[in-house]
Amino acid sequence: MKPFTQLSSLACPLPLENVDTDQLIPARFMKESRANGYGGFLLYDMRFDSNGSEKDFILNHPDGPTFEILVSRRNFGAGSSREAAVYALVDFGFRCVIAPSFGDIFASNSVNNGLLPALVSEQDCERLLEIMDAEPRQMEVDLSAQTITVASTIVSFEINPTWKLKLLNGWDDIDLTLAETSKIEKFRENYQKHYPWLG
Repeated sequence: MKPFTQLSSLACPLPLENVDTDQLIPARFMKESRANGYGGFLLYDMRFDSNGSEKDFILNHPDGPTFEILVSRRNFGAGSSREAAVYALVDFGFRCVIAPSFGDIFASNSVNNGLLPALVSEQDCERLLEIMDAEPRQMEVDLSAQTITVASTIVSFEINPTWKLKLLNGWDDIDLTLAETSKIEKFRENYQKHYPWLG
């Protein structure tokens, strides 16, 4: 994965609560091949009508293809455990989602795909959305400092320390394990000394 340190990008406001995984990618698109990308299916029923024509929706904004940050309200990514919801966000171009709470499995899947789930307070989330005023705004996210900056406002966010380590280094779970190779080898040597018959 690509390491995540700092990100400066247009941010997309999505001031909705309970955006679940079925909204992020409707189930009918799950049969499609990931090789073709899932970005076109992201929030499909919000973006398009029954005839496939674009609705007046923020992701259909002319700047839509350049969004890398999404700001939403609580319980983002709730619902089923489909990893395709994260694929859709990543394939669209997003590298960070900011919200006051996330579905647990969604957040874990996000980190494993290089997408930062930045956890902010309800108050700070509303501050960010108010500054954006339903329009895309330039925003900076600093993972090391755990800060989000838009205009003159700076807010902090929380993230699991292990997830932070993985994102900063671009590590998946295997890479995280390999980073402890020396400790694993030392443990194995000591274990064999104490229990040689298990060799």
